[in-house]
Amino acid sequence: MKKDRKSPRVDIHQHVTDRIIAAIEEGAGSFEMPWHRSGLDLSRPSNVDTGRAYRGVNVVALWVAAQSRGYATGVWGTYRQWQKANAQVRKGEKATLVVFYKDFEVEEQDPATGATTTETRLFARASAVFNGDQVDGWEPPVIERPNAVEAVANADAFVQGTGADIRHGGDRAFYRPSSDHIQMPPMEAFRDTSSSTATEGYYSTLLHELTHWTGSDKRCDRQFGQRFGDQAYAMEELVAELGAAFLCADLGITLQPRQDHAAYIASWLKALKNDKKAVFTAASKANQAVDFLTGLQPETIEAAA
Repeated sequence: MKKDRKSPRVDIHQHVTDRIIAAIEEGAGSFEMPWHRSGLDLSRPSNVDTGRAYRGVNVVALWVAAQSRGYATGVWGTYRQWQKANAQVRKGEKATLVVFYKDFEVEEQDPATGATTTETRLFARASAVFNGDQVDGWEPPVIERPNAVEAVANADAFVQGTGADIRHGGDRAFYRPSSDHIQMPPMEAFRDTSSSTATEGYYSTLLHELTHWTGSDKRCDRQFGQRFGDQAYAMEELVAELGAAFLCADLGITLQPRQDHAAYIASWLKALKNDKKAVFTAASKANQAVDFLTGLQPETIEAAA
């Protein structure tokens, strides 16, 4: 294997989108999406060199790769970063591509005045990374994660820290923009599943609705209508799904699959197949929502960004 070889020139948007589409199609029959992490590392994937969690679409891309290849660890790095960690990527191991954005200065000339202006733009680039299960000479660090009781307590504190108007009653969970409130069924209405407890189901649902709550024009002001037309609502549901997945990963809660999302799967797939940047947009908006909710927390509550 050549050292720190450059990633092949690929359309990184199409490459990542195609793999997410394949993962969605594979799990659609049981309503399990690539972001449902039962039995695997529940945390967000992180970088071996910086220790920081990946963000946006890279989280989903690395979850997809880990799930499809059965990786047990959520730590990733480039060939050179693993060398820096005194580890060696094994010969023949296949890399996973993630995206990073690089600043470029572009000069533009006004045709009317002839004046030249310089504008900084972001361009997407691919980076090849390997999972900790693909290297020799490295042992995953022992990380103390909250137990089930602590995770639920952390989730409850996080929700309370947002100050959202949350009401209980009925048998449906939803966010109502006109009254700016979240409606939740009572906690006792939730049931244990094979992947999560009833309490985790309650909080994962509530975190989904909290992500919707951030879309208000008073908060993150998400507008999808102009770009996605009649699929705008489905895209907002995808943002809420990803936002809940990121928050559950940060808080140590297992995200419960929702069968009521069966109606959205076809729309998600259509949007992703028609627009190779759609999932990038959804994941970016989901991360923005998580950042907003995290920013509302008192200093005593720590949550990953």
